[in-house]
Amino acid sequence: MLASMIGMRYLDSYSNKGPIRVPKETGIEWVMRTLGNPTDCYDMFRMSRPMFEKLHNVLVESYGLQSTRRMSSTESLALFLWTVGAPQSVRQQRNRFVRSLETCNRKFEKVLACLINLAKDIIRPKDPQFTNVHPRLKNRKFTPFMDNCIGAIDGTHIEVVVPNATAVQHRNRHKEKSQNVMCVCDFDMRFTFVLAGWPGSVHDMRVFNDAQSRLGHKFPHPPPEKFYLVDSGYPNRPGYLAPIKGITYHFQEYRDGTMPIGKREHFNYCHSSLRNVIERSFGVLKNKWRILFHLPSYPQRKQSKIIVACMAVHNFIRESKISDREFDLCDQDENYVPLHAQSSNANATDERDSAVMNQFRDWVADGLWSLK
Repeated sequence: MLASMIGMRYLDSYSNKGPIRVPKETGIEWVMRTLGNPTDCYDMFRMSRPMFEKLHNVLVESYGLQSTRRMSSTESLALFLWTVGAPQSVRQQRNRFVRSLETCNRKFEKVLACLINLAKDIIRPKDPQFTNVHPRLKNRKFTPFMDNCIGAIDGTHIEVVVPNATAVQHRNRHKEKSQNVMCVCDFDMRFTFVLAGWPGSVHDMRVFNDAQSRLGHKFPHPPPEKFYLVDSGYPNRPGYLAPIKGITYHFQEYRDGTMPIGKREHFNYCHSSLRNVIERSFGVLKNKWRILFHLPSYPQRKQSKIIVACMAVHNFIRESKISDREFDLCDQDENYVPLHAQSSNANATDERDSAVMNQFRDWVADGLWSLK
């Protein structure tokens, strides 16, 4: 009886199959047709064809992306970009590319691994010694008092799907399950450091301290007299210039209300207008790679890798000097912040400020006020 039941199940599962699907258009045919249409190419792969081909060539020549009997390297890259740009599920991959779930998963993982290797080379400062003053800082509103600024630091929350056992520790103050991802960026809107993987309930300072202690050999530390701009979630310490607490700070608040009054508000206004480079960078990143609005239920390590891979492509696009819709909007208006830009906005830290850095901040505030 049992043998008969097993035989019937086998017959239903493996013998009585439906007709083999014959696609009207294969995956690679769709990819090539899409690449040939500038509008469709940007909408589907989130970049122009010249950018796609440049990224593809770099991944093939330097990072191990290869064609196989089942799928070409071009189709593999297109599958990855199409998935993280929309985003799309694995079953949508199967339907669009007419491949098995196993093939889609394997090719996605392969491109992801190549981009993680690219990230090791491209998510870092172009000038590790920070010897040059960025043109943005040479504006008469800032120079010479902000000449030693080398970028901005902030965290951003990426919504994730996690097991119920870890849901509580991943809930941020907005009650969303997320990862708290700490980033450093320069004034070219390039990410120079990223630390992903921390649960959303963790304060920005704890993530920052982990970056300093565990990854100190990779963290782009500010040289003496140089400094990053940080928000009120960080203490005002040598190398990290924070705003003056208890005073209107966010740039958008000033633009939507009254302009700053007095040197302390003016300092916060100038600080925020420069530090918004990281909010703009987050906005471009998330608007382009919409999988970052809500990561699927991958293992946590894979979720973190996808975040880093998207940042690697972000930097690659920025460094290519090829026109890009999202970056072009930011370049045309230095105060433009993409709609979905959202940093972590952590509560103020309880850690003490440095008296020396407070004196320096007062000196900067006096200097910026004198430039009005």
